[in-house]
Amino acid sequence: MTPKTLSYLSHWTVYVPVLAVAALVLTWGRDLPPPAVVLAAALLAGAVLAAVHHAEVVAHRVGEPFGSLVLAVAVTIIEVALIVTLMISGGEKTQSLARDTVFAAVMITCNGILGISLLVGALRRRIAVFNPEGTGSMFATVAMIATLSLVLPSFTTSRPGAQFSPAQLGFAAFASLGLYLLFVAVQTRRHRDYFLPITTAGQVIDAEEHLEPPSSRAALTSLGLLLVALIGVVGLAKGVSPAVESAVESAGLPQGVVGVVIALMVLLPETIAAVRAASRDRIQTSLNLALGSAMASIGLTIPAIAVAMIWLDGPLLLGLGGTQMVLLALTVAVGTLTVVPGRANVLQGGVHLSLLAAFLFLAASP
Repeated sequence: MTPKTLSYLSHWTVYVPVLAVAALVLTWGRDLPPPAVVLAAALLAGAVLAAVHHAEVVAHRVGEPFGSLVLAVAVTIIEVALIVTLMISGGEKTQSLARDTVFAAVMITCNGILGISLLVGALRRRIAVFNPEGTGSMFATVAMIATLSLVLPSFTTSRPGAQFSPAQLGFAAFASLGLYLLFVAVQTRRHRDYFLPITTAGQVIDAEEHLEPPSSRAALTSLGLLLVALIGVVGLAKGVSPAVESAVESAGLPQGVVGVVIALMVLLPETIAAVRAASRDRIQTSLNLALGSAMASIGLTIPAIAVAMIWLDGPLLLGLGGTQMVLLALTVAVGTLTVVPGRANVLQGGVHLSLLAAFLFLAASP
């Protein structure tokens, strides 16, 4: 091995994912004592940071907008696996887990990641500039599939409560997946330039200007380590979830807070990656991560849950409550006003972050 290869293999982003998976193997299916929970949480955080690093290496190699898809799709697959796993073992109390987690992901991405990205970009350049065509099409798709999958179940009459009939769930799953795949085709092929970063003067940035892209070998290595890190994230998140559920129950908080915590853990890599991109004046990359993650969270999660319901017992509660619908409607209205001009200042970032704060507060105190 060359000195450069040895140096790479000795980097913490290589061995932390391996340690996370090793800890997962040793703790799988066991009740963890408090010290083990703390250690698992530390390795979980390390795996998240390692995932961000490797996702950025892959993204740098393949370029935008393909790079933004790597982390969004990978993390969403992990989110789906975590939701299905918890639903299998959780019983009646997890009937609304998919709804709570997906809605939390939408609020965190469309208000939290988007808001902090705009705030960081505006503080750096006074005005955060992005492409309204690409951002607007992403936001419209998110609003469409969120309404179809999370709002309509509260108004349909085929089944009691906030749930779809099997035929309705199949239609929602098919439509969500179809729209997501159509978006990917538009983003990566037909209108790729709509999703490339632009400068404050409106000039498209089609490549990194100062850094040489990593080699194909390094990118493939990082892709493999990204998958290892994400496996460690979801496995350790499942391991610490009983402690989270116990803490939520002991604090007298609603069960829906568990879905919020899951979404926060799963979306942490994308949040860090988006903030880093915004700090480098790549606001469009940050928005690609935020809205692409929201779209993937619904467009992939709902179809996967629909398939899982073939063998899962009990109803699947997808319809939002009144408070959640108001927050979603406000997010759509404010987000539309934010993305249409293609320029934003610190105020828009602050408004979106205030919406996230309202969501988090009302989730804990409905």
